[in-house]
Amino acid sequence: MTTDATHQPLAGYRVIDFTHVLAGPACGYMLGLLGAEVIKVESPRGDAMRWRGGTDKEAASEGRSTAWQTQAAGKRSIVLDLETDFGGHAMDKLLATADVLVENHLPQTLERLGLADLDQRFPKLIHCAMTGYGRGGELENAPAYDVNIQAASGLMTMTGTADTGPLRAGAPVMDYGTALAAGFAICAALLQRERTGQGTLVDVSMYETAMVLMASAVTDMTATGRVPKPRGNAANSRSPTSGTFPCKDGLLSLGVNEPHQFNALATALDQAAWLDDPRFATDAGRSSHAAELEQALLTALQNDTAENWEIRLRKAGVAAAALRGLDAAVAVPQLEARGFFCDLPGGGRAPTLPFRIGNTAHHPQDPPRDLGADTAAILAELGLEPPGDR
Repeated sequence: MTTDATHQPLAGYRVIDFTHVLAGPACGYMLGLLGAEVIKVESPRGDAMRWRGGTDKEAASEGRSTAWQTQAAGKRSIVLDLETDFGGHAMDKLLATADVLVENHLPQTLERLGLADLDQRFPKLIHCAMTGYGRGGELENAPAYDVNIQAASGLMTMTGTADTGPLRAGAPVMDYGTALAAGFAICAALLQRERTGQGTLVDVSMYETAMVLMASAVTDMTATGRVPKPRGNAANSRSPTSGTFPCKDGLLSLGVNEPHQFNALATALDQAAWLDDPRFATDAGRSSHAAELEQALLTALQNDTAENWEIRLRKAGVAAAALRGLDAAVAVPQLEARGFFCDLPGGGRAPTLPFRIGNTAHHPQDPPRDLGADTAAILAELGLEPPGDR
């Protein structure tokens, strides 16, 4: 079920979304899905993502690219030129009404715009600053995009194979991972403010988010000194029955690491003889004869398609998934059953949140807004008139 914003966890909180590109706007969008009132502050040029991103060139030429629409719904839009006295004054008035400011600008940019001392002027404000490398240190003013963080963090060197060399993840996972981290941090900061009455700076680093997303690999390397190498589609568990395997048609991903999982796999594949084979009957045997077991598994999987094996193995309690393209992945009925997508006005569907609170699917209350659609209304609420009207 869905519910209106007044019954959502963040109902009553006002968020000023002074962000651009993907990570920052996605964070604001997620807070809005949880019921916060989100006001997007844009320059007269607007968020650059309005005109780039995605493959729909016509939509992008009209300032509503698919990349922008992905995290634009549920927000009011105000245009302020913070390079002017009026824009700066209006921003101050707006921040005085806010609970949270989300921004992803360099510290030196905020200083130039007169937004460097927010903790002193707005002591109850939660200021979420999202940057490539976090504040402090020599890199605090270094610009960074998703692709830079994937390269700098070591993520790309763990992706691909020895033949392909380092590969970037196909989607901007660092942007959206950072957005989730920021949303988590903001909610924690709001809880802290409930106890202390004081706002705080929430300092979110894309680089450190990458480290968290690779946490087990980071810990293993720092403990052993062994630098991870790209392993293609092999599973991190290094189990011979985990990874991605070709079938009669298609590829199948298996996650079979524990004895009871192997027993279920062998039975579901009609290979009960594996359970009595001294090479495969124990963890130690399977490890010592990994190549032989993998070959036996490949032979067995040729008896059916990946899609059919997925159904059969899941019923047997085996973690299995057929490899899908994105077109097939978004059509999986599970997403519809959970009310995961929201419809966009011009066609297409956008993801919402990867969780529910209670039985609630969190959807935006309003469609994406044109640039500055709410400028006059918001200024009036602040007791201001647009510069041209004075």
